[in-house]
This record gives sequence, C-alpha cells and structure tokens, in this order.
Amino acid sequence: MAKGKVVYVCSECGHETSGWLGRCPACGAWNSFSRSIEKADNKSLNQGRRGSWLSESNDCSDQPVVHDLSKIITTETIRESTGIYELDRVLGGGLVQGSLTLLGGYPGIGKSTLALQILNAFPAEDVLYVSGEESAEQLRMRAIRLGMEHKSIPLLTATSFQQVEKTLLERRPRIAVIDSIQTVYSDDLPSAPGSVAQVREAGMGFLRIAKGTGITIIMTGHVTKEGTLAGPRILEHMVDTVLNFEGEKDSPFRLLRAAKNRFYATDEVGIFEMTEKGLKSIHQAAGLFLSSMPEHVPGSAVTAILEGSRPILIEVQALTVASGYGTPVRMTQGLDRARLITLLAVAEKKTGIDMSALDIYVNVTGGIRVNGTSSDLAILAAIISSVRDKPLHLDAVVLGEVGLTGEIRGVSRIADHLTEAVRAGWKRFVVPASAQSRLRRFEKEIQDVRVYYVSELSESMDLLFSDEN
Repeated sequence: MAKGKVVYVCSECGHETSGWLGRCPACGAWNSFSRSIEKADNKSLNQGRRGSWLSESNDCSDQPVVHDLSKIITTETIRESTGIYELDRVLGGGLVQGSLTLLGGYPGIGKSTLALQILNAFPAEDVLYVSGEESAEQLRMRAIRLGMEHKSIPLLTATSFQQVEKTLLERRPRIAVIDSIQTVYSDDLPSAPGSVAQVREAGMGFLRIAKGTGITIIMTGHVTKEGTLAGPRILEHMVDTVLNFEGEKDSPFRLLRAAKNRFYATDEVGIFEMTEKGLKSIHQAAGLFLSSMPEHVPGSAVTAILEGSRPILIEVQALTVASGYGTPVRMTQGLDRARLITLLAVAEKKTGIDMSALDIYVNVTGGIRVNGTSSDLAILAAIISSVRDKPLHLDAVVLGEVGLTGEIRGVSRIADHLTEAVRAGWKRFVVPASAQSRLRRFEKEIQDVRVYYVSELSESMDLLFSDEN
C-alpha cells in the first residue's frame, strides 16, 4: 500500500505546500492552510487524469491536439428550460446542455427543494437525483410536501464518486443533481469527505463527466462559517455557473443570484417565496418588501434599488439613541458600514446636526443587501428622522447618491425605478435635479404624480421635513 503524503492546502485558492505557512504565497490569504493527506503514487488516479475532458470525444488521449480557432465549427447553445420562471431568468433561458452548475447557500435556505423542483420539469428517464445527505424516505417526504408524490424521479443514495460516476455513465440522464458536493468522496484519496482535496477531486470528476458526455450536472454546496461556498474557491473557478441562494431564515423570501455564468450575464436576480408547497417564483416585485411597513413613524424611508435588471422598493430603518460609552456605535444590516460612516460625516458637515454622541443603527428590511449608492439620500433621511423623532412629512420614494460635498448625484435608470414605484401605488418622488430631463416623458405619461428635484443635501432635508408639501 502506498504511503500517505502530507500536504497543506490553502482553503481560498487551493495552493499546495509541503509545510504549513501563515500566509498563502499565491493569493495572500492569512491562516488559510489546512492539513491534508494524499497518496503519493496512485496509478488509477493518474490514469483518470490523463488527456482532457474538454475534447470533442470521451476518449482521452496522451497525444495533445492543437486546433485552429478560426476553423472550429460551433453550434447553437442548447438550453433546457427548468419550468421555474425566476431560475430561467437568472440562467438566461435555462440550463445549458453539458454544463456544471454549483448551487450554494446556507443550510436550510432551500437548495435541495429547488433542486428537486428542477427535476420535476423533465421526464423520469432524463433525470437522476444523487443524495449523499438524506435517505430515500426523507426525500420521499419532501416530494409529498411539494406535491410531487406521483412524480417518478430516479434516486441514488451514494457518497462514493466511483459509484456515482458508474451510474451516470450507465444511465446517461440529461439532468443530474448531486446533493451535496461536500458528501462525495473519492476512494483514491484517504482524506475525509468535505476536505479540500476531496471537494477538488470530486469537482474535477463531475466536470469531466459533464464535458465528456453532455450531461447537465447541478451540484449543491453549503456555505461555510467563513462565508466561502463549498469550501475552497477552486470549485467556483472550475464550474460553469455559480448560483447563490440568499435570504433571512425568518423571512419567506429568497433571492437567487448568479455570481458566475459563462453563458449569460451575472446581473440578474431571481425572487422566490418559500411556501408549504416549495419555492414559488415571484414575477412582480413591486412593493413586495414593503407589505409590513409601518406608516408614518420616525426613522423610516422608502427607496428603490436595482437588483439585476429590475428595480425593487425597499424600506430603510434607522434608530438613534444617546451613546452610553465614549465611542458611539455604528451598526448596519444589509448596508456597508464604511458607507454609513461616510454619509454621517457628510450629514454632520452639511446639516449641522451633531451625531458624535449618538449610537446609530441602520437596517434594510426584507433581508436585502444594498450594494449601490442610489439609496444614500434615503438612508440619511431615515437617520435624521430618527434624530428629530419626527416622521418624514413628505410621503415619497427617496432616490439619490450623496457626494462628499453634499451634492445629490444622479441614479442610473431612474425612470424604471419610478415606474416600478407607481405600480406599487406611490405618487410622490424626491430625486436628483440632474434627472429632470430624463423624467419629462415620465411626468407627462403618468398622471397624478409629483416629482421633487433636489440638488443639495440641505435642500432635500428641508423638503422632506417641511409641513408645506
């Protein structure tokens, strides 16, 4: 029996060394090396890695072939519609034949539910569900809960990669689900399932199968406590598509984002609602995250952000209290804390309100993460409303980026933001003055709306807290 070889692998990029290092020389990550054991000599493993799985045939050869890129004949990309509207929206029309997709998210977010619903759209002879986490009885109970008790889906409960590979090559399904990649292990490696070496080896194996046979493979992966998807990031680089499932556990809404997609753009987002019958696609998001919004209370403002190609209305809440310590607290949820500190500095300079002795808490409701700057003005409006303990006198959707000099800067696709707000029943808007020319058509086409244009932070605060509106 071959003697085991001890190596240390970086959990961020997969770089290997013979000894432990404090800092990875490849990616620069600190304290990212973990101990792993691999076989020094394994003939069957080396034979399985010969050649390339990217060749046109499944026959791997030791002789490399150089192609002329200008003479390669391409075919139209074949997509398989999943029957799930929001998922197809993120993927760009459906799953690409022969692609490898990684579906990630925190435990209990709904990955297995979505994977099972995907297979529901295809005939039984074209699918295969490989489960390494749940028994057949547990999956049967989930199928009954989803209303799929009469749907015939082939199921394989196995964790050995060699067994899964043999079944895939024998059955040749069009769509296969691997739930999850952390439970699959290769007999050629002595490492435990879920380790860096095992995840990498299994991922490379499924990539070879997908590219060599044309089977579309979907792998689920858990997000670790460090926030990485399925362990090492080498798996994210390996696959064709990376889908991230996001959402708060106490909220029924889920967001599906494409962090990587070789066949489509990555700026789309899918919105789902978790129900007793599984995940339900939400086509219209107007006012979705404002359903439980309190009316006319201090510290609350409504704004719109762009998620992919669709605008979404969100509520920003702020709470300010006297600080009991020397250093005031700045806490955020769904917002970059550094951005909040910058906005507070601008507000103190331009409005004259002293916030140095206040603890400030800002929350974006609905589990939404704000990455852009279109909500800057709404954030400051909510904070100043809490400081004054007075609600906004102008019941409006507030949009605008706040610059360091206090100017209100423009927002991209602002007409789409306002159109979405009108669908949700909003009639008043506070927007940057630079958008006036772009909103002339909007004001003419839609009746009973009133748009207020502001150019400075002080001007906008006077407008939002004036009784004469």
